[in-house]
Amino acid sequence: MTVSTTIIKNSHNGNGSTTTFAYQFKILQDSDLQVIIRSSNGTETTKSLSTHYTVTGAGGNSGTVVFTSGNIPVNGETVVIRRNVPQTQVIDYIANDPFPAETHEEGLDRGTLVAQQISEEADRSIKLSRTNTMASTEFTVGATDRANKILSFDSAGELAVASELGSFKGNWSASTSYAVRDMVKDTSTNNIFMANTAHTSSGSQPLTSNTDAAKWDLLVDAASATTASSTATTQAGIATTKAGEAATSAATATTQANTATTQAGIATTKAGEAATSATGAENAKNAAEAALDTFDDKFLGSKSSDPTVDNDGNALTDGALYFNTTLNVMKVYDLGNTSWKQLVPTTSQQANIDTVAANNTNITTVAGQISPTNNISSVASNATNIGLVGGSITNVNLVGGSIGNVNEVGNNMGSVNEFGERYRVASSAPTTSLNEGDLYFDTTADELKVYKSSGWSAAGSTINGTSARFNYVATANQTTFTGADAVGNTLAYDAGFVDVYLNGSKLLNGTDVTVTSGSSVVLASGATAGDIIDIVGFGTFNVAAINAANINSGTLAVARGGTGISSLSGNAGKALLVNANANGYTLANASSAEVYGFSKNNNGELIVTTTNQGADNISSSTFATFDDVLFSASGFTFSIDTNGDLIATI
Repeated sequence: MTVSTTIIKNSHNGNGSTTTFAYQFKILQDSDLQVIIRSSNGTETTKSLSTHYTVTGAGGNSGTVVFTSGNIPVNGETVVIRRNVPQTQVIDYIANDPFPAETHEEGLDRGTLVAQQISEEADRSIKLSRTNTMASTEFTVGATDRANKILSFDSAGELAVASELGSFKGNWSASTSYAVRDMVKDTSTNNIFMANTAHTSSGSQPLTSNTDAAKWDLLVDAASATTASSTATTQAGIATTKAGEAATSAATATTQANTATTQAGIATTKAGEAATSATGAENAKNAAEAALDTFDDKFLGSKSSDPTVDNDGNALTDGALYFNTTLNVMKVYDLGNTSWKQLVPTTSQQANIDTVAANNTNITTVAGQISPTNNISSVASNATNIGLVGGSITNVNLVGGSIGNVNEVGNNMGSVNEFGERYRVASSAPTTSLNEGDLYFDTTADELKVYKSSGWSAAGSTINGTSARFNYVATANQTTFTGADAVGNTLAYDAGFVDVYLNGSKLLNGTDVTVTSGSSVVLASGATAGDIIDIVGFGTFNVAAINAANINSGTLAVARGGTGISSLSGNAGKALLVNANANGYTLANASSAEVYGFSKNNNGELIVTTTNQGADNISSSTFATFDDVLFSASGFTFSIDTNGDLIATI
């Protein structure tokens, strides 16, 4: 296969969901790919075949890289797929063997693929142009001497390692990315610094106390020089000024000494007066603060709910007040009952008070029904019954309108009660007041049942058909089996008309198992977990005994199993056949076996000799002359067509 493209690398963007990424170049095997994930900050991670991804398309000109679960590239990640064919030669020609064209072509392809890889790496390197020259691209400076240096060019344009300063970035500023050897000016001190560590700046000036101070080296200490120069100039001026001031101060000192003596006496007097005033002011302040605190502890101000302590956090005192903003009323604290009392009613409470006042007559009337005879209590004790009657007043009125019928029922209550005992509706079989002939409708099985000497049985068969089967898988010590079986069929049977099998062995009704309820079977002994319980219920019905001799007239229709033939007279030897309309029977002659003997006369004509439906006999001598014999039903006619073929027509 040829190598038709120079592409050896494809890049794709991850999104957190895409798992399959294509490559558009040739590889010889899965391991010839290198898959690299590049993060948004430039970090590169080489992934492992099988662990992080699988490869398709090896041997072809394209294919895919499929990332495994948990290793899918996310947003911000770049998937780089590049060819990485080993730079080895693995082909070995055997002398005198046929020329291995495919193997040879693979070797040529491998060499081309490796050359493309080397070319791609060379294209990413720093190199001289085709027309440029340099004596040597080598340098001999060791790692220790190269540390913290830069690669530069000397005066002859050759490579050299030097300690050149970096770029000047102007005034320092926060949130700026600085590289190693970048230089900045600290505007607060005018000092010049050079970065010794790449970083993004933070904090504020001066850099000597900045959180990143260790990442800067001081190059020019302008602050110290400026300070020293300014200090020298200032001190020289001060010295001159102080010399003049010293002479003036000497003359003034004498005058000020006399004045100071006089003012000292005045100051002493005023100091005493000030002390007296200060004491009075302090006492007045303390009295005002005490009065305010007392008032603050008594009137607690506006609050949305009852407070539990005063405004100082102390226990509440008797008579404390506050305004409740929720109810818009004043409240006073009752220390004896430790509760807040409302001073005036709320708007709604006042409305209720007014309502009570307006209904004073009715209230008095109600009070008269309490004493001396408590009629209200009597009514209250029967409130439930009164509520029931009120809720069913329509029914009460209907009963009142049919009072004649009600009286009729009352006069025949014995019959009504007897009917109630004879017919009942329930979800399970009644167990009391049982008499043979009692009826009840089973709402669970949805059928009518009658009570017999053997127990309750369906008035009609519980089983739809002649039998029904139910299958249960027992739990440990289970005795009762009822409800839905293993396939969802609900157990129901006629009492006594059922067989129960335990693991294929039939149980004896009444001894090993109780089968009287019609909806459950109860084992005498608990089953073992996993035992199979099979239950077969039989339909109960009676067929009237009819003497066939009693059917002595009419013709039994075909639909009822008859033939539809009213008479057999004159039809001896005939057979019963379905008529041409296929809706009944008819009598016809039965086909008998026919003998057909075939021979040719002197003219070559076909001669057919038959027994004529048994009417004729064929002698043994005649039978011996037949060229061929056919035994078949009667009614065939034979001839020979123009091709000499025998034609049979019926």
